[in-house]
Amino acid sequence: MAATPVLAAPRAGARELMRLAPVAVWNGGEVQLLVLETRRERERTWLRVALPSRPNGSSGWIDADRALLTPTRWRIEVDLRARRLTALRDGRAMRRWAVVIGTAATPTPRGLFAVYERVRQPRGSELGPWALHITGHSDVLDDYGGGPGRVALHGRAGALLADPLGSASSHGCIRMNSADVSWLAARADPGTPVLVR
Repeated sequence: MAATPVLAAPRAGARELMRLAPVAVWNGGEVQLLVLETRRERERTWLRVALPSRPNGSSGWIDADRALLTPTRWRIEVDLRARRLTALRDGRAMRRWAVVIGTAATPTPRGLFAVYERVRQPRGSELGPWALHITGHSDVLDDYGGGPGRVALHGRAGALLADPLGSASSHGCIRMNSADVSWLAARADPGTPVLVR
C-alpha cells in the first residue's frame, strides 16, 4: 500500500503535512494511530489523527477511505507526580504499577499520545522483553538509542534494575517491571491511547 497523505485541513487539496508510511519503523507492523476527531466534508469523511512526529501533540487529517477503524477498550494513564502507570479497560482500572520516569534534565513529556508500535526485545536486553513505543518524543533529546528520541514504555533488566521503581532516573522513557510490561504488551495494541500527565 502507498503512503497516506496527511493534510492540514479536512478537504481535498489542503496543504500536505507529511506522508504516513503504511508500516512502522522498528517492527514493520501496520501503522495504527489514535483518531482524535471525525468530520464529514463534501460527502467525504475525514479523520484527524495523532501523528507519530514532532512536535508532540501534532495532528493531521487523513481520508477515512484510507483507514481501517478498530476500537480499543484499553487506555493507559501515566501520573508523573505519583510515578504510577494505570491500565484501564472500559474506563475501569485493571492494574496499577510504580514506574521509573524521566529525570529533571530529560523529563518524560506530558500529553495525549498513543502506542505506536510494540517491539519484542532480544533476549537479555536491558529494556526487558518489550518496548511499547508511543507517538511522543523527548522534549530535549533529538535522538536516542539509534532512533528519533521516541518515548517508550519498556521493561527493566541488567543495569536498569539499579534505578528503583518510583524514581525519576530515565532519559524520558517509562520503565516497568518486565512481567508488567509483558502483561501490558498483550493488551495495548498500536493506537491505544496513552495519557501522560
